[in-house]
Amino acid sequence: MSMNVVVLLYLVASVCFIQALKGLSHPTTSIRGNVFGMVGMAIAIVTTVGLITTLADRMALDEVSGLAWVALGLVVGGVIGAVMAKRVEMTKMPELVAFMHSMIGLAAVCIAIAVVAEPWAFDLAPKGGEVPFGNRIELFLGSAVGAITFSGSVIAFGKLSGKYKFRLFQGAPVVFAGQHWLNLALGLAVIVLGLVFAFTGNWTAFAVLTALSFVLGVLIIIPIGGADMPVVVSMLNSYSGWAAAGIGFSLNNPMLIIAGSLVGSSGAILSYIMCKAMNRSFINVILGGFGGDAASGAQGAQQQRTVKSGSADDAAFILSNAESVIIVPGYGLAVARAQHAVKELAQKLTEKGIGVKFAIHPVAGRMPGHMNVLLAEAEIPYDQVFEMEDINAEFGQTDVAVILGANDVVNPAALQKGSPIYGMPILEAYKARTVIVNKRSMAAGYAGLDNELFYMDKTMMVFGDAKKVVEDIVKAIE
Repeated sequence: MSMNVVVLLYLVASVCFIQALKGLSHPTTSIRGNVFGMVGMAIAIVTTVGLITTLADRMALDEVSGLAWVALGLVVGGVIGAVMAKRVEMTKMPELVAFMHSMIGLAAVCIAIAVVAEPWAFDLAPKGGEVPFGNRIELFLGSAVGAITFSGSVIAFGKLSGKYKFRLFQGAPVVFAGQHWLNLALGLAVIVLGLVFAFTGNWTAFAVLTALSFVLGVLIIIPIGGADMPVVVSMLNSYSGWAAAGIGFSLNNPMLIIAGSLVGSSGAILSYIMCKAMNRSFINVILGGFGGDAASGAQGAQQQRTVKSGSADDAAFILSNAESVIIVPGYGLAVARAQHAVKELAQKLTEKGIGVKFAIHPVAGRMPGHMNVLLAEAEIPYDQVFEMEDINAEFGQTDVAVILGANDVVNPAALQKGSPIYGMPILEAYKARTVIVNKRSMAAGYAGLDNELFYMDKTMMVFGDAKKVVEDIVKAIE
């Protein structure tokens, strides 16, 4: 395969990736976006195999043996990925995303090590020669970012899973004195060692900077609590892209450069959007200096305060007499897998002439777009689903706001100066004439804060599993 054909096919694959991102920007075009992405990756894989064949033939390498290893990797990785994707539940999707990010980071590190060890196999130097200075810079950056992405994603996976007893995998932030100074020292050490490697080609410097980057990835993520996990996911997505792009420069592979840059830039943009949605500093997020859940000092007060509670029948009566309803889905809905029951409820209300809309907060759930995917899975019409900035103004004219498993994203504490989440944009459900909240208990959300919305006179709490409660409401509606 000639290099002209390789470049042309890589260009076609790049166009497919760009169209994939464009398609994934909206639920109505997401299927088409996924198709573009799969076609682009298929073209890129086939082209890369052809490129390997060409290089092996040119350098008189064992072409058959090399391609066999490539084929084995494709088969093993493809089977594992397909099985994981098929078995994963929607509530576990954030953990799967974190796992995939970790694999991209580890792949970048492995490729960097291979290039440094045998640059002639990648057509970067004659056999026995050294990697050029410019490529060493790229390898240092790719390996460092890849290592940070891998170890950081592993910690994020543990925190998102919430089922491991290991302290670093628990949702509460891990902080200690001098933490930021230690991160700074490690970051500077990585840069210095990277420059030493770039100027001298010293293997030891490269090995140590990679090891320190693994440690730095852990230290960046452990001070981040559960409330900030959506930002972490998008941030690691960006890191994985830049790691791939860095390795692409080292290999002179335009496909890796373009694909990595697309992932890195789109992840950075998404991180910025998430930061605005959570009132976080974008710079602090990039450097890992943010996070830390609010102290949950209000827990004792929760036990002493009373709330107005009701049954599914009570909720059905209120909803049946409403003219407009806004449903706010949260992680509790995802855990209960209640999206299909919610669709049935929306259909029942619509048949009675009641206007139904869904309000989505940018960070509802455990990753960006989590609630949108759940509702799409239940085939809820896209024209009923609205983002926060598009629907907040309507709460004041809405008869009933139904909160299903959401907490921090509707917490009026964000409006109070001095609150740990002050300034965080929220869905203004408290403005609705009546509020129905479904939760399993009065436990606080990720931020560990009490929610004044639950204690308002206009609010009725309906405790229980979201799926069962919604199904009971549907049965009770005449």
